[in-house]
Amino acid sequence: MEYIVIALVAFFVAILTFFSGFGLGTILTPVFMIFFPVELAIALTGVVHFFNNIYKLFLVGRNADKQVLIKFGIPAVVAAIFGSWLLLNISDVQPLFAYDAFGKHFEVYPVKFLISILLIIFASMDLLPWFNKLQFGKDKLPLGGALSGFFGGLSGNQGALRSAFLIKAGLTKEVFIGTAVVVSTLVDFTRLSVYATRFATAGLGDYVPLVLCATLAGIAGSFVGNRLLKKVTLRFLQVTVAIMLILISLALGAGLI
Repeated sequence: MEYIVIALVAFFVAILTFFSGFGLGTILTPVFMIFFPVELAIALTGVVHFFNNIYKLFLVGRNADKQVLIKFGIPAVVAAIFGSWLLLNISDVQPLFAYDAFGKHFEVYPVKFLISILLIIFASMDLLPWFNKLQFGKDKLPLGGALSGFFGGLSGNQGALRSAFLIKAGLTKEVFIGTAVVVSTLVDFTRLSVYATRFATAGLGDYVPLVLCATLAGIAGSFVGNRLLKKVTLRFLQVTVAIMLILISLALGAGLI
């Protein structure tokens, strides 16, 4: 059953996140958690996410803007190192608040709550008419890269902040997606390298067939997403990013993911 559920989620989410530039890891992790312990779920998701990015790199990586990669990508990678190191060295962080609902216990941690607030702000900028023509200057890209990389290493939620900045950087839809994929791959490689010691004890070797199944399903979803790319507009991307930002932020703020 877990093979079917995880493969279907990976496939459909990969299609959607091909356009938004984020969401696969964020959504797939809770699904893995249904069947596996938290640490193993994080490890499995990380591997699937990384190989899906590698495939997308071959599909659209050539469309990336080199100037944006330097100004946004380098700060993201450096900040991801610090964020990942911090994650592995803080074990006593207490939840900001907790509550019970629908027979389950939910805890909301400070980092995720902060990210949820930031995402709501960025989402509002895409949905409110007054902000439609607003763009972030190239001088804001290092800040966006540092924020997305740091929070990516610290909590795994790097894609939403990355897309929030890049979607307002005046890029075409092809360049936006290509640049997001390259940055995402670099940050993934960085944080997974730091996480490697944790993965070594997570027992990944016992779940190679499941990881392969989920990875192939995600790759298939990315293939379909790439075929649909020519049929979507930049405004569609902006609205898609905004809606996903709101949904992810609400889920983070409520402690659901």
